[in-house]
Amino acid sequence: MQVTTGTVVGGKIIIEGVHLTEGSVVAVLSREPGEPFTLSPEDEDELLAALAEIERGEFVSADAVLESLRKFG
Repeated sequence: MQVTTGTVVGGKIIIEGVHLTEGSVVAVLSREPGEPFTLSPEDEDELLAALAEIERGEFVSADAVLESLRKFG
């Protein structure tokens, strides 16, 4: 797992300096133009740990969250 940044050019995300295998699944976080996106080493570690939890199936699905909200609504 790695964290990197890219730029949208012609509707495609261009990532320089990082090789991604064809068919790789990626997550994209978008920010507004001019809005900085930086992570401290601690934030990056926390993000990578959270992504690892998701890959292990340790998460609550959106359907489960919506169902629990219906019960309280």
